[in-house]
Amino acid sequence: MKMRVVVLMGGWSAEREVSLVTGNAVADALMDRGYEVTRIDADRNVPRLLASIDPRPDVVFNALHGRFGEDGCIQGVLDILGLPYTHSGVLASALAMHKPTAKRLFAEVGIPCPDGEVVGLSEVLDGAVMAPPYVIKPVNEGSTVGVHIIRDGEVLSDLDHEDWSYRDEVLVERYIPGRELSVAVIGDKALGVIEIRPLSGFYDYEAKYSDGKARHMMPAPVVPEVYQEALRLALLAHRTLGCRGVSRADLRYDDTEGEPGCLYMLEVNTQPGMTPLSLVPEIAAHSGVGFADLVSLMVENAQCDA
Repeated sequence: MKMRVVVLMGGWSAEREVSLVTGNAVADALMDRGYEVTRIDADRNVPRLLASIDPRPDVVFNALHGRFGEDGCIQGVLDILGLPYTHSGVLASALAMHKPTAKRLFAEVGIPCPDGEVVGLSEVLDGAVMAPPYVIKPVNEGSTVGVHIIRDGEVLSDLDHEDWSYRDEVLVERYIPGRELSVAVIGDKALGVIEIRPLSGFYDYEAKYSDGKARHMMPAPVVPEVYQEALRLALLAHRTLGCRGVSRADLRYDDTEGEPGCLYMLEVNTQPGMTPLSLVPEIAAHSGVGFADLVSLMVENAQCDA
């Protein structure tokens, strides 16, 4: 009998459009592999969502991004229903999504992170929360949503409470110069390191999801000891948070004084994108794992914590 898979996508977070692209790419690949697939655009109407999951599938592929989808909320609903689902469970998802908590856990196991603190939005608007350059970001968003780099002589005068919809808490971190690296972890193995070079500005939401905005260099052109250290840190972060399935670690590599430089963990994404421009499928392909193989592997290893 065909395995029945429900693909949850869309949602109402700031990453809705990316989630739709991810979900449809995953659904197409699974259908090509012979799975019976149902696509569901999740919304805030939980009774309707639960009804749409009936009849009961064998596995739920969670293609939701952002809040509700990757912060432990939908994972808790699926646990209650007793449905196996892809990616990490409730605790790991919640820990990874809340950046200040993840940073504290990383510090406990020796994973270097940029210096930073959580401050109130009013302090950010007043300026001088940290010597520039520094980065401000929401405490619980992904895909670089809401991230701003404050450089010398700049103020955040155009940001106010109406523009900022991510709560009154703001994570402020020291800006790390250098290069953008990402590592894909599948199961209990770090697959490879990729470098992303934006053609202008920094690796923001537009650069991540617009073709021609950034160059991907796979494998990352760094010295061997740095490459291996990036793999080690990504796997350690995956294990520290209790992740399972696929995760992606994002790091900054400060080589401004030459190589080998210093690596800093920015965050771990427990539900990385699976779009045509996404990093995890590209890293996996370089390791000999095609897109259809990757999503099939994720379905076959789905779990439920109930």
